[in-house]
Amino acid sequence: MMELDFSGIIPSLPGLWNGMVMTLQLMALGVIGGIILGTLLALMRLSHSKLLSNIAGAYVNYFRSIPLLLVITWFYLAVPFVLRWITGEDTPIGAFASCIVAFMMFEAAYFCEIVRAGVQSIPKGQMGAAQALGMTYAQMMRLIILPQAFRKMTPLLLQQSIILFQDTSLVYAVGLVDFLNASRASGDIIGRSNEFLIFAGLVYFTISFAASLLVKRLQKRFAV
Repeated sequence: MMELDFSGIIPSLPGLWNGMVMTLQLMALGVIGGIILGTLLALMRLSHSKLLSNIAGAYVNYFRSIPLLLVITWFYLAVPFVLRWITGEDTPIGAFASCIVAFMMFEAAYFCEIVRAGVQSIPKGQMGAAQALGMTYAQMMRLIILPQAFRKMTPLLLQQSIILFQDTSLVYAVGLVDFLNASRASGDIIGRSNEFLIFAGLVYFTISFAASLLVKRLQKRFAV
């Protein structure tokens, strides 16, 4: 421990901050897109249509059965070939866009189950009352069911977002410089890799732990 020297971290903070911005962008866009797609998948799974329910179920089971790193590399490497086969032209989507799509589609499988559980937790009497008032299925979900369900789901959605925040470090596989990779690169440049990795670990722990405390607080508040 006496040989550790953290003095090189302060001059490297601008580069580390740029990496953190990349991490937060990946997480935010992945969460937003994942929740939107996950909500649609949840409604499909709850649909009376067996076809829609089976399609959504197959999607969820597939993406929950493969590692996220595989999804990231597949979108980065394979999707351009698929687009070339469809359009006949080279259509590079870039590392950032491929990671965003990968996060959205992967997290949607988990958000789907969270949303489905939230919708099923709403008393069925409210659905019957909405139908008695002449509301359509879309109006009932948009105005009555989903607002209540999302209130109950907020802690779980935040917990899954924390997991995604940590998983963004996997973008090293396609060359994106997130916070962890910026820390590793900065440490390699000045020959202090251990110090920078320790610092990165402390930052991840601090943010994740603080967010976990927020989740616990929200769980107690919404449990009433």
